Amino acid sequence: MSYSMSLTVTLATLLLGSSSAEANSSADSSPTLDDVLQSALEQITALIEAYRREPLSAVRTARFENDLQQALREVGRRTAEWTYNHLEPADIRALPPQVRFEGSSYRRLAKKTPQSVSTLFGDIRLLRLGYRAPASQGEPVLFPLCRSLGVVQGTSPALLERVAHYLAEDGASQDRTLDRLRREHGVRMGVKRLRQLTAFVSAAMEEQRAEAQAEQVVKWLEQAQASRGRHRPVLSAGRDGITLRVRCKGVALFEVASVGTLSVYDRRGKRVGTVYLAQPPESGQATMSKQLTDLLLEVLRRWQGRLPRLCYVTDAGDNETTYYQKCLRRLRHPLTGQRLPWLWVVDYYHASERLWTMAEALFGKGQRSWSWARRMQKLLLKPGGVSRVLHSAAALRSRMKLTGNRLKEFRKAYTYIQQRRGHLRYHDYRAVGLPIGSGVTEAACKTVFTQRLKLSGMHWHRDGALRILRLRVLLLSGVWSDVIERTLKAFGQVQVGTPAEKTSGAAEKAA
Repeated sequence: MSYSMSLTVTLATLLLGSSSAEANSSADSSPTLDDVLQSALEQITALIEAYRREPLSAVRTARFENDLQQALREVGRRTAEWTYNHLEPADIRALPPQVRFEGSSYRRLAKKTPQSVSTLFGDIRLLRLGYRAPASQGEPVLFPLCRSLGVVQGTSPALLERVAHYLAEDGASQDRTLDRLRREHGVRMGVKRLRQLTAFVSAAMEEQRAEAQAEQVVKWLEQAQASRGRHRPVLSAGRDGITLRVRCKGVALFEVASVGTLSVYDRRGKRVGTVYLAQPPESGQATMSKQLTDLLLEVLRRWQGRLPRLCYVTDAGDNETTYYQKCLRRLRHPLTGQRLPWLWVVDYYHASERLWTMAEALFGKGQRSWSWARRMQKLLLKPGGVSRVLHSAAALRSRMKLTGNRLKEFRKAYTYIQQRRGHLRYHDYRAVGLPIGSGVTEAACKTVFTQRLKLSGMHWHRDGALRILRLRVLLLSGVWSDVIERTLKAFGQVQVGTPAEKTSGAAEKAA
C-alpha cells in the first residue's frame, strides 16, 4: 500500500484506541487546534472592536479589511501547520520501519526533523520523519510525508500552482512574481528557488499538455458537430514566427521563435476555441513541427465522428511552406491509414499586401494606386479571382514602362501570387465555411509572446523562455485546471511493504 494509505490506517487505529498507551499519551499531549487558533482569533476580535470604536471613514475601512485579511491568512497558516504536523503519529514507532520508493528501500530514522514549507497562507514549520537508504545506494534521505503532501522545493502543491500561474500571466516577471508572493501569501523566496520551482512545474505540466489539449479540441469538435448551420465543422491548423531577443554566449540576438494553433469552427463558421503551442528560437523549427503533428494525430485518434474539414491557414513563409509540403499533405489518419485531405489556405491579408505592392509599383502612391488595389482585393474573393487579378496586373504592366526597384517589386509580388494561386481560392474556401485569414495565429504571436516575453528590457536564455512558454500555452488554451490536476495525480507515491513482503524478505536474509 502507499504511505498515505498507511498513515490513514495508523491514525484511524490510534483514534480507536488500538495503538499503544504511550502513543496515545504522546498524541494527547500535543496542543489542540483550538489552542493553536486561540491567539489568532483573539487578534481578529481585537481588530473588530478597534474598528467599531472609532468614527467610520474610507481610510479606516480599507485599513481594517487589509488587517483582517492578514489575520485570516494567519488563521489559515496555523490551521495548515497543525493539520500537516498531525498527519504522522507523534510516536515514530507507529510508522512503518521500512518503505520503498523508485526501486530503493529506505529505513526509518530515529526522530523527526523540521522543514520550512511555503503554503498559500505563509511559511509553516513541518515536523516529518525521514527514511535513509543504505550508503551504498547513495540516495538522499526520503521524507514520505512530504512526498505524499506533494511538497516540492519546500513549497506546497497549492502554492506551486499559484507560482506557475503568476509566471504565465500577461506582464509577469520574476520580480513581479516574487513581490506577489510576499504581498498575497507572506512568502519570501529568492530568484534561485523561483527558477527551480519553475523548471520543475513546467516540465511536469508539459508531460500532461498534449493529452489535455487533445481532449479539449475533441470537446470543441463535439460542440461544433452539434451546432446548427450548413457547413461541416472545421479543424484548422496554423503556425507563424516572431522575433525574440535571446542571449547566446553573452551576446543578445534577435531570432525567430515559433507559435502554433489548432482551432475548431462550427457549422456557421464561428470559431469555437483554440489551443496554442509555442517554442523558443530553433533552427528548422523541428520541435514545433513535431508537437503540432502529434497534437493533430492525437485529436484524430480520439475523434469518433465524421472527419471535419481540415485546413492549414498561414502565410507562405519558408517554415510554414516546408511543414505543409513535407508533413501535412503526406499525413495519414492514425486509425484508417488513409491520406488526410488537407487544404492549405494562404492568408488573404498577406496576399492583399502583394496587391498593394503591385499597385504602388504601377501607379505610385496616390488615389489610382489605392483604387486599383481595393478593386483587386474584392476581385480576389470572387470565382476565378486569382486569374483575373493576375490578368489585370499583367495588362497594366505591359502598357507601363517599369524599371529599377519598381519593376523588381512588381515582379516579386506578382510571382508570389502566381506561384500560390492554387492556395488562393478564397471564394471556394468561404463557400464551404473555411477561414481565409490567419488572424488567430497572428494574434497568438502577440498573446503568447509579446504580452509576456517581449516586455521592456526583457531578454531570454532558451531554457528560461521554454519554461515560461510551456506554462503560458496551457493558460491560454483553457486547459490549466485540467493539466495541474493531472500533474498532481502523477506525483510519485512512497510504498509501504506488506507483512507478507516483510516476512519473505526476512526469510531470504536468514537463508
